[in-house]
Amino acid sequence: MKIAVLDWHTVSVNGDIPTDELDALGEVHIIPFTSADETAENIGGAEIVLCNKVLITKEVMDACPNIKYIGLFATGFNNVDIAYAAQKGIPVCNAGQYSTNAVAQQTFAYILDHFSRIRDYDTAVRNGEWERSPAFSYFPIPTAELAGKTLAVVGFGSIGRKVAEIGSAFGMNIVVNTRTEPQNCPYETASLFEAAEKADVITFHCPLTDQTKGMVNAELLSHMKPSAMLINTSRGGVVNERDLAYALSSGKLACAYADVLEKEPMSPDTPLKGLPNCFITPHTAWAALETRRRLLGIVCGNIRAWLSGSPQNKVN
Repeated sequence: MKIAVLDWHTVSVNGDIPTDELDALGEVHIIPFTSADETAENIGGAEIVLCNKVLITKEVMDACPNIKYIGLFATGFNNVDIAYAAQKGIPVCNAGQYSTNAVAQQTFAYILDHFSRIRDYDTAVRNGEWERSPAFSYFPIPTAELAGKTLAVVGFGSIGRKVAEIGSAFGMNIVVNTRTEPQNCPYETASLFEAAEKADVITFHCPLTDQTKGMVNAELLSHMKPSAMLINTSRGGVVNERDLAYALSSGKLACAYADVLEKEPMSPDTPLKGLPNCFITPHTAWAALETRRRLLGIVCGNIRAWLSGSPQNKVN
């Protein structure tokens, strides 16, 4: 069985993830990155195609008649024409819930960064400010406890639930907004605008759909406290970046932390670039070593399940 891996460097950029588990499944062709005009050529005669973000279109599938299976190193599958794959009898299988712990952890790294101001105090110490202090304790930069603050969680899948659980452990008041009413939810639920109004922190963990695209816009931001912080680790398209940039630069919102942007890699002209109260990480929340190892295990498990005649995590 020939296996084409089209963008391996989105999973392992420095060789920290071995390919032994993949190699045991067939003849593997590892390609670091694949551009749109190289896709059909790089797939060649492979029966199994694995990718993260490479577009697998109708044209690609027609040009590669040997494809029997498409596997994704991701939960999202909008880069694959799943309807056409179904017409051709090609199962498309994704990898879900592999990044729950890592994304929840980074969400709280943002929250703690904002409320505990570790970076700012480290900078102050490096600049000699504590050495010049007349008192034993030097605290000109305000910090705050998380206990008693309201954390609004938008989206209540595995990541949203984990974030709510951690916030609750810190003593935060949890408010959940989700498309469908969750069963046995131990937290308060609210409409999106109600959640925004109550939030000291609002964090987004929802998929990008027609309903969620641009949901963080001027109208939603107008419902938030000027002291609130906003976090997006879901998808860049959930946020209208111009509206968010205006809210941040005009004092309508205290700060924002984003791990995802509308255009990735980051465009030099994103309106969020350079804002002193906007902190951007390069889509790293999912990328812990343990997380990527788990991801590869899920992808290989999906292939084994398909080979045994019982496909799992099939999205089409």
